[in-house]
Amino acid sequence: MSHPPDAKQNFERLLDRMQPLVDQALKRYAWPNAAAPRRIIDAMNYSLNAGGKRLRPLLVFAACEAVDGDMQDAMPVAAAFEFVHTYSLIHDDLPAMDDDDLRRGQPTCHKAFDEATAILAGDAMNTYAFQAILEGVGAPARAVAAALELARASGIEGMVGGQMADLESEGQQPDLERLRYIHSSKTGALITAACVCGGIVGGAHGKTLVSLRRYGQQVGLAFQVVDDILDETATAEQLGKSPGKDAAANKMTYPRVMGLEAARQHASELVESALGELEGLENPAALRTIAAFFTARTH
Repeated sequence: MSHPPDAKQNFERLLDRMQPLVDQALKRYAWPNAAAPRRIIDAMNYSLNAGGKRLRPLLVFAACEAVDGDMQDAMPVAAAFEFVHTYSLIHDDLPAMDDDDLRRGQPTCHKAFDEATAILAGDAMNTYAFQAILEGVGAPARAVAAALELARASGIEGMVGGQMADLESEGQQPDLERLRYIHSSKTGALITAACVCGGIVGGAHGKTLVSLRRYGQQVGLAFQVVDDILDETATAEQLGKSPGKDAAANKMTYPRVMGLEAARQHASELVESALGELEGLENPAALRTIAAFFTARTH
């Protein structure tokens, strides 16, 4: 994977600029004053505050900025995407799924609490994401469009369907077409939707949303290709989780299907294609920075 030597530095600068927006969004919309048992709130906060790069809310803000939208309008949507992503991690880590003990360098939710609490915490975060959008986005048409986009991306036509296909593929012969479907659905759909929803709340229409969708599809797939590579090449300290899990589970991955070097090249080609979709957008600098980082990251 060839990438500019300053890709990581540029991403760090972008984080410095946008992280306060993400933090503000999560503080404002993470179940404020919810009347619920303390244990489930504690479990939700434990997983939400465990760290991570907040890539999905970053993409919402970056796409909103790319179409010259108001970042304040994007806040509930940015928070909603992090809620859905975090819920998916809680459920992915469960013994019935990936059976992970470590996430972002600390015990997974079901280890820190218990399996029943983790399941309910994930369920609650999933539903609260849509509550945040429908209560928080001021323009009703934009709220409905964003909620629909997130629902499709996170349900059976997106993330959940991709996870099912991923489970079914364990132990099967490598198949590039099936692998692309798994990654485009399990990980890519939510990344794509974050880009589209940032455009929606930023006031974009028509061809601009098509460009944002295509950008998201390419970088979303690139992100997962790199994830597969890192699972084989990175350390537990770099990843903040156990490496080698995919190989141990005999999962279908890009290095397994294509070979390690071909997978790296494929990730670079996907990012180049994504960057081409940004021509004509008003202010796509942040989206460019994120795309470059996707191939440069080490965790």
